[in-house]
Amino acid sequence: MPLFDYLKPVSNPSLPPIAGREAEILALVQQQQSVFLPTTNLKLEQIRSGFACALHMHQPTIPAGVNGELISHLQYMVEHPGEGDNHNAEAFAHCYRRLADIIPQLIAEGANPRIMLDYSGNLLWGFQQMGRHDILEALQRLACDPALQPHVEWLGTFWSHAVAPSTPIPDLKLQILAWQHHFAAMFGDAALQRVKGFSPPEMHLPNHPDTLYEFIKALRECGYRWLLVQEHSVENPDGSALSQEQKLVPNQLVARSSSGEVASITALIKTQGSDTKLVGQMQPYYEALGRGPIPLGGISVPALVSQIADGENGGVMMNEFPQAFIQAHQRIAAEGVGAGTVAINGSEYLELLEAAGLSAGDYPPIQAVQQHKLWQQLGETPNSADVEAAIAELQARDPSFSMAGASWTNNLSWVEGYANVLEPMTSLSAAFHQHFDPLVAADPSVTQTQPYQQALLHLLLLETSCFRYWGQGVWTDYASEIHRRGVVSLGA
Repeated sequence: MPLFDYLKPVSNPSLPPIAGREAEILALVQQQQSVFLPTTNLKLEQIRSGFACALHMHQPTIPAGVNGELISHLQYMVEHPGEGDNHNAEAFAHCYRRLADIIPQLIAEGANPRIMLDYSGNLLWGFQQMGRHDILEALQRLACDPALQPHVEWLGTFWSHAVAPSTPIPDLKLQILAWQHHFAAMFGDAALQRVKGFSPPEMHLPNHPDTLYEFIKALRECGYRWLLVQEHSVENPDGSALSQEQKLVPNQLVARSSSGEVASITALIKTQGSDTKLVGQMQPYYEALGRGPIPLGGISVPALVSQIADGENGGVMMNEFPQAFIQAHQRIAAEGVGAGTVAINGSEYLELLEAAGLSAGDYPPIQAVQQHKLWQQLGETPNSADVEAAIAELQARDPSFSMAGASWTNNLSWVEGYANVLEPMTSLSAAFHQHFDPLVAADPSVTQTQPYQQALLHLLLLETSCFRYWGQGVWTDYASEIHRRGVVSLGA
């Protein structure tokens, strides 16, 4: 397909392709055919252990162009090289495209590499805005080249790097669908149908019962089969931490709403912390070397070490990761099949287990952290008021109890001290839905119009986590300006 053959319903080039095909996209992603099983060259019985590495890539969209236009922070870095570490802009750009060189190189050498990729919608749009054809063409190869498809798995995410626990519940599905629209517009519907795993920004998992339920429900409605979660963001139903072996096999994340509705999704467990050295120096491979098969559902399955890191931040990822990645795969190739430790992607691993007769019912059930305390506090048939009262009572008794979710940056809060971002975000979301939900219900084609997409863009952008990461100042000012424009777009 042509590189820029967007399926955009409007002709305004200032808008990314984030809406307009909802029914068609949902029909596409609900098709349940295997993605990796038809092409994988791995045999489950020959594998003792595996490692699955994912790279997360993101740059926010900010109102900082020459005349206040919405531009990628990467573009801002290029245009302001003297500020902070902006001189690294081209080093970042190289990181965004380099897997399109590394993976074919390893395949040509006889290796069998694997990598999972998570790119935010902001970042993809930024490449297009900047006209970075070098990056776009590299990503198209990684998404569309049949020779690379068995080796590269793309993971879905929220379009604008929102953190799920503090994103208004009605917007969770909008964020998910916006990314799916954009990915399909760039790389085609067939490429989107291959995206079955989801990577939540900041590995931030909601633990409020209603938010988690709506999050998992939206993921399942949007065709996702599994979710990557941080090990300390989940617990067993009895409140205990996951065992060491349990972290190395699939689990089934179960969410129960305050009204008793249940949704579940398979979870792969990201181990340890957020230090990019773990992936940058290929720690998952070296940990997997010391692991062996684990009993699950009546059979033995390979242990899986799963890890994700920023793909561009820091000297380790910029400079050390490529050679460490290459060396690990060269070593696997040199040792041959008999060694038993392989690189494997998440969907590939799960499809091989399914082909061996396992299903979601064989995976240990888990829930979001702190929920055991909450359910203990409640009766058998709670309602929303009971849940909120129990949360308040638990928080009064135990200052460490929180329903703000858990992420790989638990030293930071995405809520405390950010009322000047969160309150406008909540009000803009409410105004958006009050204005558009009745119109879309009456005529779904409203999502194809410029007014809808303009308002949606600003709503999604305001939910970007970066505006609550760097503290008060220029970043919260960016949020205020995006909120102002969002209000204008609604005619309010």
